[in-house]
Amino acid sequence: MKYDIIVIGSGPGGYIAAIRASQLGKKVAIIEKYSTLGGTCLNVGCIPSKALLDSSHHFYDAVHHFEEHGISVEKPSFDFTKMVARKASVVETTTGGIKYLMDKNNIDVFEGLGSFEDATHVKIAKNDGSSEVIEGTDIIIATGSKPSNLPFINIDKERVITSTEALKLKEVPKHLLVIGGGVIGLELGSVYKRLGADVTVIEYMDKIVPGMDADVSKELQKVFKKQGIKFATSHKVNSVERNGDTIVVKATDKKDREIEFSGDYCLVSVGRKAYTEGLGLEKVGVEVNERGQVTINDHLQTNVKNIYAIGDVVKGAMLAHKAEEEGVVVAEYLAGEKPHINYNLIPGIVYTWPEAAAVGKTEEELKEAKIDYKAGKFSMRALGRSRASGDLDGFVKVLADKKTDEILGVHMVGARVADLIMEAAVAMEYRASAEDLARICHGHPTYSEAVKEAAKAAWDGKPLNA
Repeated sequence: MKYDIIVIGSGPGGYIAAIRASQLGKKVAIIEKYSTLGGTCLNVGCIPSKALLDSSHHFYDAVHHFEEHGISVEKPSFDFTKMVARKASVVETTTGGIKYLMDKNNIDVFEGLGSFEDATHVKIAKNDGSSEVIEGTDIIIATGSKPSNLPFINIDKERVITSTEALKLKEVPKHLLVIGGGVIGLELGSVYKRLGADVTVIEYMDKIVPGMDADVSKELQKVFKKQGIKFATSHKVNSVERNGDTIVVKATDKKDREIEFSGDYCLVSVGRKAYTEGLGLEKVGVEVNERGQVTINDHLQTNVKNIYAIGDVVKGAMLAHKAEEEGVVVAEYLAGEKPHINYNLIPGIVYTWPEAAAVGKTEEELKEAKIDYKAGKFSMRALGRSRASGDLDGFVKVLADKKTDEILGVHMVGARVADLIMEAAVAMEYRASAEDLARICHGHPTYSEAVKEAAKAAWDGKPLNA
């Protein structure tokens, strides 16, 4: 059983790498320890969370917004069991689609835990206790990540939970405590807030989504507060204790006072860490850094020349689309092509409502790098499309080089900005100026007009509709 390429892990990075390598004429095998393909993203991450976000959003609209559109319904209710079942169905269809793609592209799929025997041989330990060894000229590590934890927290997976358990609860919490104000915590907090839970987000930093532009963080927090989510920023969690069905979180605020929070569920959402457990990296001498991530060069190649690594298991943003791009890059590189990836242009997205999205540099990063820039900002509230739909919150901000007018960063909060951000990414890929974007005719009425207006505000300071 000899292959040109063996991929360990079938998440977005792994399965895309396998498909691209097969398209380029390679004989490919993929190893997955679980019974379904797709990794964290498709099974317990991106896809199921978006299914619940969409379902809960429909319910929230029925309760809060139908009336203003002239739609009268009896008091809306929801069947949480059915909602979760729909989520499971979406996941099943999506993961089944990956199996179809493996068959279509003649990729051999092995179920079991893959580990290195040496640099070219991988042992597959199967669930029935048997094992087999396959050989690969090149091997791609795509084993992803798992939720991080704080050392003093006991995650019992019942009341003190990670995102995995939060996606398959049997009931809506009465009061959900969320430790961590990042993307995952905000998305899952939004799901349960819409369904009637009290939600309190406890964040160590002084703002939520701390990696995003400060204006985005400020706008999101303002909107979420309006929706009823409570926030305790600049709070350091010291303990999490369970007493029956009650969870007590104790934290210290910025004035060094101990604050106590009480709820019936606690979601621990403090990031994710690279997953390399059981891989046997030590057998082949593959190096990892101080954070447990596999060390790679610019070609995503480890210190062992025929072993590569992609996605959450290496440095950089832990995003499915980043992993996909890296999978394509490695497959094409191994086929003798010369691919590239621009890490500055990988968009970051928060799928709450309103959504938030960003690409390129934040204002804080430009200031720190001492780059002279100009900023143009346009409110979604000023758009005819926003007024028609009732989605008035948010803005688009364009940051451009002060001398050359080249766009350096774009940051958005609003309806459908998860899709809208790609206009900015395309523009920046081709090094467009703010004037270039401002001079493109945008359809009216659309949300995308906010991009044109913000670009014009950055270019000449004179948006047309503000």
